[in-house]
Amino acid sequence: MALTKKQKGVMIDEASKKLSESKAAVFAGFKGVTVEEFKKLRMELRKIGADAKVLKKRLLNIALKKAGVEFDSMSMKDQLSAVFSKGELSGVAGIVHKFAKDVAKGKKGSYEVLGAYDSVEKRFVDSQEFKVIATLPSREVLLAQIAIMLTMPLKQLMLVINERSKKI
Repeated sequence: MALTKKQKGVMIDEASKKLSESKAAVFAGFKGVTVEEFKKLRMELRKIGADAKVLKKRLLNIALKKAGVEFDSMSMKDQLSAVFSKGELSGVAGIVHKFAKDVAKGKKGSYEVLGAYDSVEKRFVDSQEFKVIATLPSREVLLAQIAIMLTMPLKQLMLVINERSKKI
């Protein structure tokens, strides 16, 4: 059943509102992804304050233009989903990337990230850069790695002094 003009207007307004409230939005084309798989994605996204919506390409295109985002959703041949996150792009990128890999492993469908919009920096992130962001370790892991790198020279110096003292 076709949507009425009023229903389409409501969907456009809702998508525009979500875009304006979000710090990051991820756009992906999908084919053959089941409702159950989308439910799993939505559950994971809710844990970090994000939400996924499946939208018609034309309606998403209008909402993006209203929000001032430069992205042509009409170029994609498959259906589109948008993930709206109130957190940083790096937080949602890992979850979406993992979901895309899981769908590809199932070999029943595809979920391809087309890009993302970072409203903090007011720029569009292409799919290659998104993949790099998604595969970065978490902030806590990076901080731990830095701490280890900073303490390593001191530990090595202590080891040398300890060995030297044993010889005397």
